[in-house]
Amino acid sequence: MELLKLIQNDPWLEPFTEAITGRHENYKNKALQLTGNGTMSLTEFASGHHWFGLHRTTDGWVLREWAPNATDIYIVGDFNGWQELEEYRLHRIDNGSWEIHLPADLLHHEDIYKLRVHWDGGCGERIPAWANRVIQDEQTHIFSAQVWCPEQPYQFSIDQFTPNTDPLLIYECHIGMSQQEDKVGTYNEFRENVLPRVAKAGYNCIQIMAIQEHPYYGSFGYHVSSFFAASSRFGTPDELKALIDEAHRLGIAVIMDIVHSHAVKNEVEGLGRFDGSYDQYFYGDHRREHPAWDSLCFDYGKNEVIHFLLSNCKYWLEEFKFDGYRFDGVTSMLYKSHGLGEAFGGYGDYYNGNQDDNAICYLTLANKLIHDVNPNAITIAEEVSGMPGLATKVEDGGIGFDYRMAMGIPDYWIKMIKEKKDEDWHPSSIWWELTNRRADEKTISYAESHDQALVGDKTIIFRLIDAEMYWHMSKLMHTTLTVDRGIALHKMIRLVTASTINGGYLNFMGNEFGHPEWIDFPREGNGWSCKHARRQWNLMDDHNLKYHYLGDFDRQMIEIIKGKHDFQKTEIQKVWDSDGDLVLAYRREELLFVFNFHPGKSFTDYGFLVPEGKYEIVLNSDAVEFGGFNRVDSSVPYFTQYDPLYQPEGKGWLKLYLPTRTAVVLKKVE
Repeated sequence: MELLKLIQNDPWLEPFTEAITGRHENYKNKALQLTGNGTMSLTEFASGHHWFGLHRTTDGWVLREWAPNATDIYIVGDFNGWQELEEYRLHRIDNGSWEIHLPADLLHHEDIYKLRVHWDGGCGERIPAWANRVIQDEQTHIFSAQVWCPEQPYQFSIDQFTPNTDPLLIYECHIGMSQQEDKVGTYNEFRENVLPRVAKAGYNCIQIMAIQEHPYYGSFGYHVSSFFAASSRFGTPDELKALIDEAHRLGIAVIMDIVHSHAVKNEVEGLGRFDGSYDQYFYGDHRREHPAWDSLCFDYGKNEVIHFLLSNCKYWLEEFKFDGYRFDGVTSMLYKSHGLGEAFGGYGDYYNGNQDDNAICYLTLANKLIHDVNPNAITIAEEVSGMPGLATKVEDGGIGFDYRMAMGIPDYWIKMIKEKKDEDWHPSSIWWELTNRRADEKTISYAESHDQALVGDKTIIFRLIDAEMYWHMSKLMHTTLTVDRGIALHKMIRLVTASTINGGYLNFMGNEFGHPEWIDFPREGNGWSCKHARRQWNLMDDHNLKYHYLGDFDRQMIEIIKGKHDFQKTEIQKVWDSDGDLVLAYRREELLFVFNFHPGKSFTDYGFLVPEGKYEIVLNSDAVEFGGFNRVDSSVPYFTQYDPLYQPEGKGWLKLYLPTRTAVVLKKVE
């Protein structure tokens, strides 16, 4: 039997052929089983949202739910005084499902309702698992399902949108904390106030967190209760659709941070014991609770659970026109241990019997489905272990993601800033960390995401400058060496990270201009304040402050990357690195990137062997408009110097002045 392409491309995987082939066959067998041996497509199978939940029909309403352990179910709400009445009793149909048909005039747009589920030994109020709208009462804080059936449903102005992945430049964001005021922001405010900023900054994709409904705002959206409901604390479903529509009009793709790795433990708001059983959606044994996240783990071995989650993937693409997903917590799904306490020091660690075959099968099915529904969709895996094949095509033996997060890079920068003296920022180490990746998998590189901005951690700018940000970011007051160093390194870290990508680049909202302090969501410990769960855009807009230097540099950096066709696919060739001088240089076709990380030494006529010709500086981190000291004249062209020794190679010496803690990008123009 011919080896899968994943193994052909990496001979080191051959000893694990049986495991890799086995998981691929497992996926194919499960796909056949789910589709009735091919009598339907996977896309047709993943259509549960069209059947389950509450739907308006031509002659009334129909509500269906899957609850195999239930003995009785009633729909209750204001329309029947929240009473269990016979005419509101659901009837059991096939495969543990329940159904009720109701007259057209019984339910109305924005009515609230719940299910009262009975089982042997108890009963409880439940929000339907397939509810597509859930709201929280402002006085009681109780969550309920809401009928969402407006007379004039939202009509998208852009029906088909093709994301620009040349390269993918992601602006990670959170709707609630995207506004200036001390409050929870809305979809409309984001559309009106933040999308124009994203467009101006040059990013071509937003990755939105916390869309799926979650009871606790401070969970950052990662403890989901209602998987088919867009969080109502930010507005209505139609307002989210308008946001996505406007993003598409601006040429910006919209991907969702989807959480299928676990679910909130809540029983009244969530799926914890929807039908009274412990093992309806989740494992019923010791695997039920996640040991680190205080949440519940899906049983990916159940076809009904796969149906629920695959339908969820299709729903957001179909109903809201999302352009794809960043799958959260993939490492936790891949391994029975959730990856906790694992070293992952070699290939054997990926195939030692610790793998969760059911979860791997589900992820493969999900990627296949998503790309069947929308061939242009984007899927990204948040995964830290480095499992081979995660971002390789399904047909090649991979799990099918388009990209994987390069999660080691932000950890690397934290380690450098915290543990290394500036004199020990060795370019050879930086180069290795930023370019050491599998040749057959695309990655999303980033210096920091929301993870590095939460309470208990620090953003890069805050690690570099810390408390001096409060006093010395004004242009009207004297500067300090700490601030100058922080501004310089912030720009260099971002440039070296963004310019070495092989897939895409990500930035968290506000970090491009060095947003100060941390993210702390309203909670009992801070008096339920939103003070640290917002973005202070005024800091960027006020040109009496230095924050705009970083934002302006970021915008120009993004512009250069976008200006080169298929930048992420161009070969990266190291030109020079010196751990003594702390100088790094590399080429991507006609673009030359040069960094001097040295904290104290500037170099005159520092030479590099590059293709002969004329070069011009297109980005200079030391330019005065970026908060630098203008030690390099960017208007002067540079010409290579002839060297007969390298003439056969078509190379010459390019000699540059490299001030301390600066980076320049040059372009070969002749």
